[in-house]
Amino acid sequence: MQSLHAKCCKYFALPIDTPTRRKDFDYIRWYLLHGGASVFVESNTWYLLVHASCKHLQADNRCGIYETRPAICREYSTDNCEYDDSYTYDRYFETPGTGRGVCRSGAPQPRPAAVS
Repeated sequence: MQSLHAKCCKYFALPIDTPTRRKDFDYIRWYLLHGGASVFVESNTWYLLVHASCKHLQADNRCGIYETRPAICREYSTDNCEYDDSYTYDRYFETPGTGRGVCRSGAPQPRPAAVS
């Protein structure tokens, strides 16, 4: 069953190395200088969140390649869908600031699907 809102088709998140050095934080700053990118921390794991819709998402939020969609789409379950969830990340960075990034602890954000 397809979601009416297709939230999982409008972004993806990938785990990144936990920053420990100034250079690591500079890479995070570089990510945040790009439109549609943010970084969040959940359960001590850092993620790069890319806000970008799948190019096969149709105007009615249906999948244009449903029969041949990737395995990650086939395996995704809405059992723990975040649509009605008031979920917040441990930390959320959305702007590069002046070298450190702006962190909004507990800022409500769409919760990404788990990435294996």
